[in-house]
Amino acid sequence: MNTFRFRSGRTPLLISFPHVGTYVPADIDARMTDAGRRVEDTDWHVDELYDFAAELGAGLMVASHSRYVVDLNRSPDNQPLYPGQRNTEIVPTTTFRDEAIYQPGKEPSDGEIKERLIQYWRPYHAKLAQELAWLREKYGVAVLWDAHSIRSQVPRFFTGKLPDLNFGTLNQTSADPALARRLVEVAQKDKRYTSVLNGRFKGGFITRNFGRPMLQVHAVQLEMSQAVYMVEEPPYTLLRDKVAQVREVLHNLLHETLEWASQRATIPF
Repeated sequence: MNTFRFRSGRTPLLISFPHVGTYVPADIDARMTDAGRRVEDTDWHVDELYDFAAELGAGLMVASHSRYVVDLNRSPDNQPLYPGQRNTEIVPTTTFRDEAIYQPGKEPSDGEIKERLIQYWRPYHAKLAQELAWLREKYGVAVLWDAHSIRSQVPRFFTGKLPDLNFGTLNQTSADPALARRLVEVAQKDKRYTSVLNGRFKGGFITRNFGRPMLQVHAVQLEMSQAVYMVEEPPYTLLRDKVAQVREVLHNLLHETLEWASQRATIPF
């Protein structure tokens, strides 16, 4: 089974969905606990929310495997994203609820983790690097939009309720601050949602690794609260009335991104 789906676009915008996959190979699934098999920390339905993106001309990268197999948004050397805070590993052993993912004594070894990096992590990142380089060469600018969602309340990582729209640019270093400002302005105009820039979520490894504004490669992470579009417990049902509203604000955000990119591109798109 392929580890991701890729669709090229016709603009400098590439959207990455590293946590929407739910597939777990049988040999890994056999060693998991019931909690692990629920893959509940999936970014449920996020790629469906962006179903209009191809019409805007964006390229798409959609992971097929669960983040429990390997977390595509973590550093390959397993360095924590947020030192001093609770973090999860590149091959997680516990869920966001602190439940064991593997049965006792059946956790992946260091050797298995290295194999998973080779088999699952590296192909995704190699394709991201290849496509961003091509977009930068063709248009003179490239924008990576890393699309995520998470439960509105996860005490392991933050207290209280998460804002609805959480933009991350690693404290204004992974993307042009002017782009970030325009995105926040768009979000704040929509009074249905709360938003924050570089709050609890400042961008994961993908944002940090690929965002190079000085080289005209800009990376933005959007972490959405799942409460704005779905039931947050199994079976994770979409709330259709809310989905239409979320798609509207996402459309506005991507349109603003493309408008910003068009002013910096060396050729029209």
